Amino acid sequence: MAASETVEVDGRRLRLSNLDKVLYPASGTTKGEVLQYLAQIAPVLVPHAANRPATRKRWPDGVEGQMFFQKNLDASTPDWVKRRSIQHRSGTNEYALVNDLATLTWLGQTATLEIHVPQWQFGRTGVAHNPDRLVLDLDPGPGAGLQECAQVALWARDVLVGMGLDPLPVTSGSKGIHLYAALDGKQDSDAVSAVAKELARYLEAEHPDLVVSDMKKSLREGKVLVDWSQNNSAKTTIAPYSLRGREHPTVAAPRAWEELEDPGLRHLEYPEVLERVERDGDLLAGLTAGHLAQLEPTPERMATFDRLAVYRSKRDASRTPEPVPDAGRPRSGTTSAPAAHGRAPTFVIQEHHARRLHWDFRLEHDGVLVSWALPKGEPTDPGKNHLAVQTEDHPIEYGSFEGSIPQGEYGAGEVTIWDAGTYDLEKWRDDEVIATLHSPERGSRRLALIRTGGRGGDDENSWLIHRTKDQPRGAADPADRASPAAPEASPDEGGSPGQDKRPPPRPQAASPSGTLAAKARDLRPMLATAPSGGDLPRGGDDWAFEMKWDGFRALAVVEGGEVRLISRSGQDLTVTFPELSALAGMVDGDAVLDGEIVALDKDGRPVFGRLQQRANLRRAGDVERARRRVAVDLMLFDVLEAGGRSFVGEPYDARRAELERLVDVRPPVHLPPAFDGDLDAALATSRELRLEGVVAKRRRSTYAPGRRSREWLKIKHEQTQEVIVVGWRPLRSAGGRTDDRRAGGLLLAVPTAPETPDEDATVLRFVGRVGTGFTDKDRREVVSRLTALERKTPPVDDVPRVDAADARWVTPKLVGEVAYTEWTDGGAGRLRHPVWRGWRPDKSADEVAVET
Repeated sequence: MAASETVEVDGRRLRLSNLDKVLYPASGTTKGEVLQYLAQIAPVLVPHAANRPATRKRWPDGVEGQMFFQKNLDASTPDWVKRRSIQHRSGTNEYALVNDLATLTWLGQTATLEIHVPQWQFGRTGVAHNPDRLVLDLDPGPGAGLQECAQVALWARDVLVGMGLDPLPVTSGSKGIHLYAALDGKQDSDAVSAVAKELARYLEAEHPDLVVSDMKKSLREGKVLVDWSQNNSAKTTIAPYSLRGREHPTVAAPRAWEELEDPGLRHLEYPEVLERVERDGDLLAGLTAGHLAQLEPTPERMATFDRLAVYRSKRDASRTPEPVPDAGRPRSGTTSAPAAHGRAPTFVIQEHHARRLHWDFRLEHDGVLVSWALPKGEPTDPGKNHLAVQTEDHPIEYGSFEGSIPQGEYGAGEVTIWDAGTYDLEKWRDDEVIATLHSPERGSRRLALIRTGGRGGDDENSWLIHRTKDQPRGAADPADRASPAAPEASPDEGGSPGQDKRPPPRPQAASPSGTLAAKARDLRPMLATAPSGGDLPRGGDDWAFEMKWDGFRALAVVEGGEVRLISRSGQDLTVTFPELSALAGMVDGDAVLDGEIVALDKDGRPVFGRLQQRANLRRAGDVERARRRVAVDLMLFDVLEAGGRSFVGEPYDARRAELERLVDVRPPVHLPPAFDGDLDAALATSRELRLEGVVAKRRRSTYAPGRRSREWLKIKHEQTQEVIVVGWRPLRSAGGRTDDRRAGGLLLAVPTAPETPDEDATVLRFVGRVGTGFTDKDRREVVSRLTALERKTPPVDDVPRVDAADARWVTPKLVGEVAYTEWTDGGAGRLRHPVWRGWRPDKSADEVAVET
């Protein structure tokens, strides 16, 4: 790592300096390594520190230098750091809230090693809530150690469980152990402190030889202090997963109860903690359950206002199919509630054919859908803003509404969902909202809403909606998802449907430029079939054998000195893999070639997991950063067209000869040789090279675009199957608690085999669930990816009750791949022992077929 560099974290630019400075001399741990730890641990640290005033302990010259204890933020603090003020007797202090990775990175830059927080949180309005967790600090006195603290922790657990609490242990990284338990927020800090104090006294009375509840040093020799005082609202405790400013880089590390019974129990250093989180996830995840009771708006606060009063006043629940919640019923969701489960808030854009066609843009915020009408739809050009007129807030339930509002009712006409998904909120003010939308249908894009009308004036609801120049990773081409132009008019939700009834055209993928590229857009690669036992080609002159590459299939179109890459499902991959544009300089003339995009490891072996790191990126900056980590290569093996001549009707040998003549290969493009010999020898070579398998191609076979043919047979060492994801289940801990922020497994389906050759395979059948092969990051990403696709009913009919328990169903659109040992019932049943290999963004659900 360089001594200093400028980085972008969560959209914030930070200058990181002195990265090679050693902060822990005993271990040689540098500031750069501390920052790397914070970046990796942020997903589990931030939830336990967020919205709590942070007290910081800084060691600018390393742990052997002077420590600075800091509460108040100074003038050098970036203005984007979230903060809250607390009035003390001596004055007012402004505290940082460790709510995101950018803030955590800034703390690391300031050499903040320890982050201390109280047991309570601020609400969104700045009100200090009651504590949502109880903590006991088990602190060993002289002559006692970690093993004695562990014994006291086990005794305390029995008492806490008897009180209906679920305690979770953390080795503090300093001397002792912290015990946490989630609370429902109904008691204030004084009440919680009183309970903790009585608990400490009880343990002292039951175990006087080892436990003390009084802080006097003279009483602590050989004993463990049960420090209850950190439940006081003015006291803080080291945040879980925070580093400690000790000789070695130890961490306040959550532990399993079984570990406390280990006589070799010790404190953990940060590399060990990272490995444990990767393997086990957040052992302290259950602690955040107490936060749910503290989410705003609280019922008490909601009693003071009703943001849906205008919405209800315009609708008669007996006449409209729209959701009209009762005035006395609490709203069904808030932006915080999904976030507490690891979910982002939702958005929806509804196409509304009322008297005038317009689009209704709605963002989930403060328990409602804040809404704007867009007469011309969502803008696609950063240079052209569109009008947005703010309308009344809508209930959360409206986000899934589609239907016909009867004539004579407010907003009469047809309502359909044009796009929906989740969003990341960057800014929400009375006059400006900035959010990045994430949609499985139309990709990601960053939009800003700016109020143009004055508050309280006639035009106070007038806004502009703007597509920003800076777009997120994975942003789609605007032309791929633009809403069609609508008549220029002010939105009017009243009256009956107007004359303009034409539904807008479905967005089409942008056509590649050029005659050959336009033709290639409609081509699809020829597909191989998994053989049955009698189909295996053992040798002879009828078959050629090629190595099977584990990557993304793509057609490479070379025309006019440019390269266009088109995936198996017709996606344009050109901007995602820019290094493959080098192919243009290797081809004699224009051509359409067939190959596989792969990511090789240091041994030259394709690794599908590495390739996943390059998938779905479209912004130049994101692509370049990923490219520096993972390079890709193109393995060519066929030609469809060259020099104005089609080769699809030519036999394999003729196409192969043309390919070898046509392309002067050099890295990152390769033309792997066909294998001379029989199948057994080819498979042996494939195993030796640690490749996925072999593809056998009949020499007389022509190229059949888009067809799965038995003229090509794929023989794999490891059995894999493409699957359609139809649902997911939350992760369940050993104690029976569920974590909605992480997926415990995915529910899988495949299309049924058609009974006749002309029948479409449109009906799905359940083939099992997969719960292994995921990292903790994967489990969180699964929830984020699938939330926007959730539906109420299962898309398959044959899911056993045991598999359907706790299931969250999703629209069957996304394709993944699993490895497995065998099929039950010869391929007609379930997958045995499936292991997740990754998503297949290059493939669509209608391409999935059973491979037996």
